[in-house]
Amino acid sequence: MNNFLTAGVLAAPNIIRFHCCIVLFLLSANTASVSGNQDTTPVSTASSAAAMEMVTATPAPAPEAAGMESAGSKVKVVSKTDGSFTLLLNGEPYMVKGAGGHQNLALLAASGGNSIRTWGIEQLEQVVDGKPLLDRAHESGISVTVGFWVQHERHGFDYSNSASIEEQRARLRDAVVKYKDHPALLSWGLGNEMEGFGSGETDVRIWKELNHLASIIKELDENHPVMTVIAGAQQSKIDGILQYYPNIDILGVNQYGSASGTGQTLDDMGWKGPYMLTEFGVPGTWEGPATSWGAPIEPDPSTKAAETYTTYMMDRDNNVGRNLGSYVFYWGQKQEATATWYGMFLQSGEKLPRVDAMAYAWSGKWPDNRAPKLRSLETPAAFKHVKAGSEFHAEVDCVDREGDELRYVWDIRAESTDRKTGGDAEAAPPSFPRAIQAGQGTRRISFKAPNRPGGYRLFVTAYDGQGGAVTHNVPFYVEN
Repeated sequence: MNNFLTAGVLAAPNIIRFHCCIVLFLLSANTASVSGNQDTTPVSTASSAAAMEMVTATPAPAPEAAGMESAGSKVKVVSKTDGSFTLLLNGEPYMVKGAGGHQNLALLAASGGNSIRTWGIEQLEQVVDGKPLLDRAHESGISVTVGFWVQHERHGFDYSNSASIEEQRARLRDAVVKYKDHPALLSWGLGNEMEGFGSGETDVRIWKELNHLASIIKELDENHPVMTVIAGAQQSKIDGILQYYPNIDILGVNQYGSASGTGQTLDDMGWKGPYMLTEFGVPGTWEGPATSWGAPIEPDPSTKAAETYTTYMMDRDNNVGRNLGSYVFYWGQKQEATATWYGMFLQSGEKLPRVDAMAYAWSGKWPDNRAPKLRSLETPAAFKHVKAGSEFHAEVDCVDREGDELRYVWDIRAESTDRKTGGDAEAAPPSFPRAIQAGQGTRRISFKAPNRPGGYRLFVTAYDGQGGAVTHNVPFYVEN
């Protein structure tokens, strides 16, 4: 995650808002005739069932299926005379249609995705459907940008401590030797936002050390490029990379509210090499509107889906020859400000509308069974200061395009007080189930404001029973 940006989504160019309006229309299509209704996501039967039902583009074949031996992959970035670049996987052009995360691989492949990105080496040994991650990804026709976590100064790492530096280098050597010949390996993700989030100059020792770490990779593995991921495009960062980090092959950029313009921004800052958008999707919690008490207002599900789709299409189509692909964030579930802001799945495994939006972006086809659509969530308490113990009603309007019966779950939770930076793990805030007075399981409830003063959110989730769901929330503030 990157959290240095301050411009809200309202400051985005008008063209982006125009495209989002078009996409909102597309994402809302076919509903008029329907009446009625770091990384711990579990592998779920809900998402697996959804994957089995999809009829989207066939995922990229595993090497054996393509007639190749199951040897290590060979990947390189080819520079052309016109200044453009092509990523080659085993000699064939390869555009990354990826997601950050390591679960729900069958659904990713069925959706037209072909790659995942991890953040740390330890993730590679996690078991997915009975097999280590790299083996399962390879079996599914999915490549992997293998992340190596380069330590952050904000976590206490000292780039003047030679012992710590050597220990990090040794861990990298071990990882490269262990995984360099795996056929699922696409590239090395050397570091993620290790430079920090401030607008000032990055400690040049970090760029120099990254250059040394990249040289270690290249010495041990000549078959896979090195990509380093930064927290947004800033001039001082690009200047530091150009001056001190010549061994970089691909620049990865995590960008949110202004992500669709990343390619042009990099070009204006002097980066003429290839890049990938390595985290994108919805505006960051720091970029959008907030309540009078400072609680970020989470975009509604249709807006999230539209912005994710629009960003992907504009970044891809406006930067042909420089953009080697992208990784949408986040192919899983995590608590960050809320339990639903960035994740494309629920903790129980159901897919959310952004998964369908990316399936359409990647494959040009909608899945057979899409997640429900939320048209409105209304309560008099929304965005207001309310008295402790006061009673309210709330009502949600959802529609399921396939006519599946929807099940509703309501929840009231305290506003998160364990806010972190850079995507660091946050504790989930407490729930207050007794605050729901009547109507649990239906479209309309009555609830009572908790007795303790402070910020809260009212959540509602609609499940379609077919592996899909939609969720939204509104904040309110309790006072005596």
